[in-house]
Amino acid sequence: MADDNDMSADNGADAWGAGGEADPFAGTERILNQDEIDSLLGFDLSDEEGSERTGIRAIINSALVSYERLPMLEIVFDRLVRLMTTSLRNFTSDNVEVSLDNISSIRFGDYLNSIPLPAILAVFKAEELENYGLLTVDSNLIYSIVDVLLGGRRGTAAMRIEGRPYTTIERVLVQRMVEVVLADARAAFEPLTPVSFVLDRLETNPRFAAIARPANAAILVKLRIDMEDRGGRIELLLPYATLEPIRKMLLQQFMGEKFGRDNIWEGHLATELWTTQMEVRCVLDELQIPLQKLLDLQVGETIILNATPESAVELRAGSIPLTRGHMGRRNHNIAVRVEAPLSPQARKAVQRI
Repeated sequence: MADDNDMSADNGADAWGAGGEADPFAGTERILNQDEIDSLLGFDLSDEEGSERTGIRAIINSALVSYERLPMLEIVFDRLVRLMTTSLRNFTSDNVEVSLDNISSIRFGDYLNSIPLPAILAVFKAEELENYGLLTVDSNLIYSIVDVLLGGRRGTAAMRIEGRPYTTIERVLVQRMVEVVLADARAAFEPLTPVSFVLDRLETNPRFAAIARPANAAILVKLRIDMEDRGGRIELLLPYATLEPIRKMLLQQFMGEKFGRDNIWEGHLATELWTTQMEVRCVLDELQIPLQKLLDLQVGETIILNATPESAVELRAGSIPLTRGHMGRRNHNIAVRVEAPLSPQARKAVQRI
């Protein structure tokens, strides 16, 4: 009995701990609650949109590049909104208001899966950038444009007939509107760089509008078009591969930024280069002889050249040939009269400097 009491006392000491306090994890495994699981995965529902992602979600989205790293895009798309407001008013002869909802980064595959159908997807090519972009027109805007262009009454919502493909008339009217938007996009990029956006084709199935790999990152611009009680949404998608050739321009904080270049220093450097002294050699003639004959030359022997007093000589700066001319005398100095322009090799060397 004494031994049993001692064992019970030892077990009780282990359960309560040395300080006499209860150990909540004694004999049980640590279990995470829901808040800790959400924090670990980075899917906290209480977070506001645009807040900093943490946990596994941050790792998943780490491959995406935020559009905020390309500040000039906001200026370009703000200019696009103003241009579209004027162009669509002239196109529809109606009161049109265009607003920019948001600009975000998204994977191309995720965007294709999120397109609400039915919709018309316009694939266009940026010729100078040698890549493609995507412009999506939702069904509300399609029926609104058709209703406005064909003389629908104001104050009544556009009639929608679901479950059927778009007719030829609807596709042609939407194509005309897309061409107006692409012309405005070209004008919006014009102050930055000349880019021609040409409509390639219209698709209704997102699978046929694939212009990039599903994992590739892209810029998504959502535009809202309101025509009194009618309207819809246009979404413009530009893959990062399309914007890569003009990435340096999009990194500017303002139009015409020089990235630290100093025009005063450039002018001073150019002035100093033009006044720099340079050694120029006049080559009368060149002769190739075997190495053995060169080693056998003795003092007093003569090497006969093929040049004559009337032969042209070559002027060189180091190993770069500059031009050709004729030898002569001016006053008491030996001179060369230049009779040919600078060689292409010398021009390239000057351009590199």
